[in-house]
Amino acid sequence: MTDERKPAGFTKVGESDFFRAIAEELKTKAPPEEPEPKSLTRSERKILDTSVEVRQDAPDPEELAFMARELVQCTLPHSDPGQVPFWARRNGNFTLSIVSQFDPLSGKLVGYPYGSIPRLLCFWMTSEAVRTGNRKLELGSTYNQFIRAIGLSPHTGGGKRGDGPRVRNQSRRLFTSSISFIYAEQSSKGPGRGAIKEARVNMNVTSKTMLWWNPKQPDQMTLWENWIELGEEFFKALTAAPVPLDTRALKALKRSPLALDLYAWSTHKALSVARRGKPMFVPWRGLAAQFGSDYKDPKDFRRKAEDALRKIQTVYPGLKLSPATGGVVVLPTSRPAISWKPSARKQPST
Repeated sequence: MTDERKPAGFTKVGESDFFRAIAEELKTKAPPEEPEPKSLTRSERKILDTSVEVRQDAPDPEELAFMARELVQCTLPHSDPGQVPFWARRNGNFTLSIVSQFDPLSGKLVGYPYGSIPRLLCFWMTSEAVRTGNRKLELGSTYNQFIRAIGLSPHTGGGKRGDGPRVRNQSRRLFTSSISFIYAEQSSKGPGRGAIKEARVNMNVTSKTMLWWNPKQPDQMTLWENWIELGEEFFKALTAAPVPLDTRALKALKRSPLALDLYAWSTHKALSVARRGKPMFVPWRGLAAQFGSDYKDPKDFRRKAEDALRKIQTVYPGLKLSPATGGVVVLPTSRPAISWKPSARKQPST
């Protein structure tokens, strides 16, 4: 993969035991009877199983997920930015900016949402907002029920690195954040040449929250409701033009924030390219600028992006890519990850 003239062939299989296993399993349309190759990790096994399931069965209605278009164009941090006054990611004329709120208990900022969990939370929030048409979202009667709802296991890991404590920490970071979508461009023609136009939407992720955590008894039902109320502008942003996704793919890719980002991007890009009927070349440099600000070495980003795209194509067979010098081409034969037509929007509940 180090040869810039011959990027990895994403549409090919058989380059490793992992992809040979995929090819054999897809031929039989059933799990192989032979013992699985030792080279397969649990994560690879999950991707392999999901690949077979996606090809065999259409998703159930509850397996339909969504992501806000703006959060596909610019994504959340991959790693912790620390105690900085704000965090921003830019994609062309569009910038996503996040500000963390002050924590009166610690005297510091609450912190910025980062990694896979806030992405899974955003998928869940967008999906629930689209499904219910309500700003107020119920988190379930128990903490563990909520963890399962976003696609994680309350019994994974232990201590501070377990899914339970991390979901609690990242939920607080995300729910207390303020996000801005900023569009800025400079006119290059006409009498207004040189003028700068800026459009900005400033949003609180939530306007109200009521959360009860009981780490000692996470499966115990509480006498109080657990809910969040999305900020009005944030609710509008989530539901204005959501990108439809397959929950099964999200669950298979859930441990990699880059894979989740590229999967949502792929579904949006595939739909756009299919509508135009023309292939689209995407340079690695452009993808790195959009998703790889946390990677100091461009080659490191490309290597991880290639690996993520191979896994994405495994669980998203409708994505058709072709290698090209310095990047990858999204082919017009691609199709959406999931078929969905928006119905009439419900009025938001207050």
